[in-house]
Amino acid sequence: MPDLREVLRSALSLNVDDRAALAERLLASLDALDEQEAERLWAEEAQRRLEEYRAGRAGAVEAQAVARKAERLFR
Repeated sequence: MPDLREVLRSALSLNVDDRAALAERLLASLDALDEQEAERLWAEEAQRRLEEYRAGRAGAVEAQAVARKAERLFR
């Protein structure tokens, strides 16, 4: 089985229409996850982000700033 770097390199070499189709299929595949699997994946992502923050490789953004940005984006 090819590793993620190989797959990503191949995917990025596709033309824009094929990349869009691939992205759509990948996103749709996430909708098929059951609730337990989705929760597990979100917990792993939260842990990864916490570790990045604690290691100083990621910064924090105040919740109010995020809310303001979201409001602007959804107007």
